[in-house]
Amino acid sequence: MIRDITLGQYIPGESAIHRADPRVKIILSLIYMILIFIVDNYTGFFMLTIFTIMVIVISRIPLKYTLKGLKPIAFIVIFTVIINLFTTKGTPIIQYGFIKITLEGMDIAVKLALRLSLLVITASLLTLTTTPILLTDAIESLMRPLQGIGIPAHEIAMMMTISLRFIPTLLEETDKIMKAQASRGADFDTGNFVQRAKSFIPVLVPLFVSAFRRADDMAIAMEARCYRGSKGRTRMKQLKISSIDYKIITVMAIMVFVLLYLQYM
Repeated sequence: MIRDITLGQYIPGESAIHRADPRVKIILSLIYMILIFIVDNYTGFFMLTIFTIMVIVISRIPLKYTLKGLKPIAFIVIFTVIINLFTTKGTPIIQYGFIKITLEGMDIAVKLALRLSLLVITASLLTLTTTPILLTDAIESLMRPLQGIGIPAHEIAMMMTISLRFIPTLLEETDKIMKAQASRGADFDTGNFVQRAKSFIPVLVPLFVSAFRRADDMAIAMEARCYRGSKGRTRMKQLKISSIDYKIITVMAIMVFVLLYLQYM
């Protein structure tokens, strides 16, 4: 399951999505996520799903690889679906003893599963098509107006990007430690929930030690390269809005208009 988490990973490419300005991608991703919560009809969800698949195809990220990121949240999705199916009151469509599934419960469960899936895919696509350096520059650029009130935009952007970048690294490290512990007889797959949770305790100690060691190595490497934060920092490549970005913004604006029209008209 750990190897299935795609959030924070980057796949190199030359697609239009890869070449788009990272600031545009971040803003449009946030708008798209808000739109996922606003839409509440199946026509809207169908359009969102088709649009998401189109973005995946244009970005040339393998569909199978993108959908793999849904595996880690499968338990959360199934759990929330079951809770809503059996606890929502309304018109019963299946009733057997104390078990009752209502039309309203099924409606909420399906929409919730779609929302969670689309949110994870959208967040994954942002990191899969944007390098950590560009993400840092984009977040810093977007937060620059806040520097006027004393908020360290560069440092916050750097911390957020390093955190995202280290998600796959820590997951890979966790997988290695679990395999090492399993070769010594550790069992992570049997027992009830409490027993399985306890079996992960021996994994946490070496994982934290490894994470602190990596953080220390990174700090030394940054100091060795004379890193001093945003003060006096220059960039080899400047962020610039291109014609691709205008086309993406136009398509997204049409998408937002149509979905809001379907939702409220």
